[in-house]
Amino acid sequence: MKIEEVRSTTKAQRVAAHSHVKGLGLDDSGLAIDVAAGLVGQKAAREAAGIIVDLINSKRMAGRALLMAGPPGTGKTAIALAIAQELGNKVPFCPMVGSEVYSSEIKKTEVLMENFRRAIGLRIKEVKEIYEGEVTEITPVESENPMGGYGKTTTHVAVGLKTARGLKKLKLDPTIFESIQKEKVTVGDVIYIEANSGAVKRQGRCDNYATEFDLEAEEYVPLPKGDVHKKKEIVQDVTLHDLDVANAKPQGGQDILSIMSMLIKPKKTEITDKLRKEINKVVNKYIDQGIAELVPGVLFIDEVHMLDIECFTYLHRALESSIAPIVIFATNRGRCPIRGAEDIISPHGIPVDLLDRLMIIRTLPYSSAEMIQILKIRATVEGINIDEESLLALGEIGVKTTLRYAVQLLSPASLLAKVSGRTSVKKQDVEEICGLFRDAKSSAKLLLAQSDKYLK
Repeated sequence: MKIEEVRSTTKAQRVAAHSHVKGLGLDDSGLAIDVAAGLVGQKAAREAAGIIVDLINSKRMAGRALLMAGPPGTGKTAIALAIAQELGNKVPFCPMVGSEVYSSEIKKTEVLMENFRRAIGLRIKEVKEIYEGEVTEITPVESENPMGGYGKTTTHVAVGLKTARGLKKLKLDPTIFESIQKEKVTVGDVIYIEANSGAVKRQGRCDNYATEFDLEAEEYVPLPKGDVHKKKEIVQDVTLHDLDVANAKPQGGQDILSIMSMLIKPKKTEITDKLRKEINKVVNKYIDQGIAELVPGVLFIDEVHMLDIECFTYLHRALESSIAPIVIFATNRGRCPIRGAEDIISPHGIPVDLLDRLMIIRTLPYSSAEMIQILKIRATVEGINIDEESLLALGEIGVKTTLRYAVQLLSPASLLAKVSGRTSVKKQDVEEICGLFRDAKSSAKLLLAQSDKYLK
């Protein structure tokens, strides 16, 4: 008799490169703690970032931007993400890379403006009649097809909602079930259903399930306290880009051919300045009436030296706009030519007139002790058991090569340990994995030494 292990059906959480970063890790006086909120070292950079957060909160950052400058793998992206975390979990954070602007479909400046609008949030407040609670069951109820035949149709959906005060079972229309599926609602999620429109909104996972380490940006919310059926002030967070797209969606003809062509090839429309100005008027009207509130987010542009002179000129003007997000640039280049004007050499490949607008934060390479601490945090996040001797070995590898390479070796070393029947990574696993893979520096040396064996 063959016994096989049944694979768990629980959702596996994806561990991102910066999923351990939860904030800047500063104390009450604004000084950096050695290891806190997922960040290690870079004390001067973190303290400078803390001052930037204070400037943003006191609304004194207008017309300026931030530049993170330092060698690769020194935590520039991590600190930018930590700034967004410090500003609040509802603050929009829009990351992009400089090369994204070179699209074949739309203009460079349009890509920049689109990302600018993605990074500006609008918080709209409305009082609505809703059903709210933690989902205890979602059961579609089927019956025989009234039109005859063998198939069955879904007549209604039974959804159980639980609050601290009680439990209510709702009988919902099948169209609302489609909305529930679209929102990817599962048992244990906290949702609300609007009584008038039937719109479904997933608020997050119930905090009764928040027992595991939060590897992703999964938001946990408390169990609602009042009745399931109630009137509540609903706060909806949208970005200005969402409003632009909703108002600029191309509407084709109503014949079958035009509908099919829309489905096969959805058109990427360039949103006009005229439409944006109209949306800004409506937004300003809502803000004046107290219905909505503007939430400037963070636009993070990595590898900013990839932008050209046209983009820099456009950014210079966009930063002066009354509706502008907090812009954070990052680069690992020193003095280099400005793209589009190769005869001009400038620091970080950015024009001097734009550099005058930037507050520059420098990041420094990590020490061996700091690398070991970062590796320990990453091992915890990825659920890898590793002993001190192995961490020291990986720290030495990080000093000789790069921190990124040392972090990449964690998962393969863990798999090697499992194959050998161990639950913890040992030094021998690290040494074996180093023999199997090569880092960039040793690979370059090998290519140079054996250049005659490769095609030119």
